[in-house]
Amino acid sequence: MPRVLVIEDDETTAREIVAELSVHGMATEWVANGREGLERARLGDYDLITLDRMLPGMDGIDVVAELRRAQVDTPVLMISALSDVDERVRGLRAGGDDYLTKPFAPDEMAARAEVLLRRRQPQTAVQRLRVANLELDLVSHVAYRDGQPLTLLPTEYRLLEFLMRNSGQVVTRTMIFETVWGFHFDPGTNVIDVHIGRLRRKIDSAAQPPLIHTVRGTGYMLATAQETAAVTP
Repeated sequence: MPRVLVIEDDETTAREIVAELSVHGMATEWVANGREGLERARLGDYDLITLDRMLPGMDGIDVVAELRRAQVDTPVLMISALSDVDERVRGLRAGGDDYLTKPFAPDEMAARAEVLLRRRQPQTAVQRLRVANLELDLVSHVAYRDGQPLTLLPTEYRLLEFLMRNSGQVVTRTMIFETVWGFHFDPGTNVIDVHIGRLRRKIDSAAQPPLIHTVRGTGYMLATAQETAAVTP
């Protein structure tokens, strides 16, 4: 069971984080002070830290910077009401691994936590990803459905790789945008919908069971029909 340290001074927010992560099978500990959180993070064997930006005792930026100076490499999900780009960049450059702005959807927070936990797991030299009869060759950058090669544009390849690496998991539009395009999500753009549509036409032909699914109000998931039924209501 992954161990998560929640450093958050607002009790309502902290309880929300703890409750959501517990539902996803994570063991959580909560501290409400930046300096106490730093000491607990340095001494405890945690798999993940969620860190508020503005804390009593010690600011979140200083906490993560001090952790990195102490060679503590635990993934840190920074959570803050400060949403402008400069603050996000400060948090990431100080040593944060991801940055989530308040108010946030609990399921997106949990999804980001799960992604950071997967990154922390030892990685083997995987050369191919496979979901049902869909394969992605990470060496040649060629996708195959039922053994037939698919012609993908570079962005479509990156999008498919992200979906396949998180197969069976719901990924939000924000997560897709920030990972595949590399910058903050603009809710006014339809670029994700356009690329998902193109990818669907290439992967989910009429002769094949669909693998790319829309999760209404949340994002997308690449999975078999059985996996989709198990995850979505």
